[in-house]
Amino acid sequence: MTATTQRQPDQASGTTPLSSRVGPIEGTKQSLTLAWRSVIQIRHSPTDLADFSVQPIMFVLLFTFMFGGAIMGDWQTYLTFMLPGMIVMNMLFVTMYVGQGLNSDLTKGVFDRFRSLPIARWAPLAGRILAEQVKQIWSIILVLGVGMILGFRLQNGALGLLAAVGLLLFFALAFSWVGVLVGILAKDPERVQIYGMTVLFPVTFMSNVFVPLESLPSWLEPVVDANPVSTMADAVRGLMMDGAESGPILQTLLWGVVFAAVFAPLAVRAFRRRI
Repeated sequence: MTATTQRQPDQASGTTPLSSRVGPIEGTKQSLTLAWRSVIQIRHSPTDLADFSVQPIMFVLLFTFMFGGAIMGDWQTYLTFMLPGMIVMNMLFVTMYVGQGLNSDLTKGVFDRFRSLPIARWAPLAGRILAEQVKQIWSIILVLGVGMILGFRLQNGALGLLAAVGLLLFFALAFSWVGVLVGILAKDPERVQIYGMTVLFPVTFMSNVFVPLESLPSWLEPVVDANPVSTMADAVRGLMMDGAESGPILQTLLWGVVFAAVFAPLAVRAFRRRI
C-alpha cells in the first residue's frame, strides 16, 4: 500500500492533519485552559489553598499584637505601617508555589502527557504561571481583609488600592520566573520550598517591611534601603496610604523588568532541556 492510498481515508473523512506548529492565538487559548486546570485543582485539594492562607494570617496577628507596641508604641499605628509590607512579603512567598506546582507536574510525568497533545510547548508553562496570579489575588484579598477587620483603613481610596494591586501583580508575574527556574532545577517539590524559603526569608526580613528604616543601625540602613523588597513596600504603602511617590513605583517596575529579563531566558532554557 502506497503513502497516497494511506492518506485517502483521511481525505475522504475530511480530517485535516494536525499542524506541527501552533499559532499564538491558539496557544494563548490553550494556556488559559491549562491555567483553569490548575485553578480548579484547588477544589479537589483544598489544602493547597490553606498552605498560603494560614501563614499570612498568623504573621499579621503575631507581628501586630506581639511586636506592634514595642516597635511603635501601640499596635494600631504599627498595623497601618506593617500591613502593606506584609502584603508584599506574602506576594513573594506565593511566587514559590509556581515552582512547586511546576516541579510536581514535571516529576509526576504530567508534562510528558502534555507533549503527546497537539498543543504549544510553552502553553503548560504559561498556564501554570497565569494560574498563580489567581492565588496572588486571593492572598492580597486575604491579608487586606484580615487587616481591615483589625482596624486597617485605606487612605488613598479605591484607585490607590487598584494601582497597588496592579503593581503587586506585575512584580509577581516578573518574579515568578525565579520560582519557575527553581522548580525546574530542583529534584522534588520539597526542595523547591526549601530553596525558596532559604532565600526569601532573609531578603524579606532584611527590609523595611516590619521596622522603619530610621530605626536600624546606620551601617544597615543602606543595605535595607537598596533591597527591592523595601522599595516595593514603600511603593505599596504610598499607593494604599496618603503619599504615593513616583520614585519607589518606578524603581519597582524597573526591578520587575530586571528579574524577568534575567530569569525568564534561564528558566525557558532549563525548561527546554528538561522536557
